[in-house]
Amino acid sequence: MFATTAAGALLWAPSAHAATDSSVSAQGTYEGCPSGYVCMYPNASWNGGVPEHKYYTYGVHKLYNEYGSRRIFNNQTGGATERECKNSDGTNCGSKLLPWTYRDVDITPINSIRLDPS
Repeated sequence: MFATTAAGALLWAPSAHAATDSSVSAQGTYEGCPSGYVCMYPNASWNGGVPEHKYYTYGVHKLYNEYGSRRIFNNQTGGATERECKNSDGTNCGSKLLPWTYRDVDITPINSIRLDPS
């Protein structure tokens, strides 16, 4: 998602949203994303509860041939965060995605995601 400033410049500014199903806790599976994982869906939707990618381990995960809109959901526990990074080594990253939140992102300029403990 891009936001436009008053001057007309484009800024990379994904929005974050809390998952809203009150019957599911952050400790359980939500929309096909198991507890403890960060999941990426193949478009800006839940894709019928079928993530395209699931990430579990802390550190940098390189992305290959990913373009267009993606939904990223952080279902990690213990305050662990996720960030999208423009460099493949996990640097030049955007804001932290907190547990139990998601955002829709234009993944085209993103070359890695980084999972960090709290």
